[in-house]
Amino acid sequence: MTTLSQPSSAPESDLDRRRRLRTVVAASLLGTTVEWYDFFLYATAASLVFNQLFFPDQSSFVGTMLAFATFAVGFVVRPIGGVVFGHIGDRIGRKKTLALTMFIMGVATALMGVLPTHAHVGVVAPILLLLLRILQGFALGGEWAGAVLLAVEHSPEKKRGLFGSIPQVGLALGLALGTAVFAALQVVFDEQQFLSYGWRIAFLL
Repeated sequence: MTTLSQPSSAPESDLDRRRRLRTVVAASLLGTTVEWYDFFLYATAASLVFNQLFFPDQSSFVGTMLAFATFAVGFVVRPIGGVVFGHIGDRIGRKKTLALTMFIMGVATALMGVLPTHAHVGVVAPILLLLLRILQGFALGGEWAGAVLLAVEHSPEKKRGLFGSIPQVGLALGLALGTAVFAALQVVFDEQQFLSYGWRIAFLL
């Protein structure tokens, strides 16, 4: 009695390999762009909005410095996020980890867009803002490392440096996108409208 062997999966063609590589590179670039957009959006808001709405009891200079101090916290937390999500990526896969970090960043940024200000909840407002900023930095550390690793792992052996550098472009794209969105909102709304609700649109996008 003969036993039928299971058909072996066909080897991946060059066309399929190139398509997969384009998909991975595009996903890592898009993910990095979105993450850096969220991350740097905070920097613009720190100088235009957060110093007035979340640290109003301080002088203009001190309020701005406190707002930028919370911005810097995100960079401090980034390495921790890289280590934690690097470990998670080894266990569940880079793609799932990339999606998870983007979800965390998106939630933190959207919550900033609906965060009550100092006028509504007092000192709780800057504390919540700081916690969300920590969450942003944590997510970005994991996303950026995961995006680079994803691109490198799927790239041709002799072009790993090239493909590993592509997610880096997302930093510049995210910064430009965040600046452009804030500039457009300041054109559409007057100063009072912008401080009241206009700035929130950039975070909710």
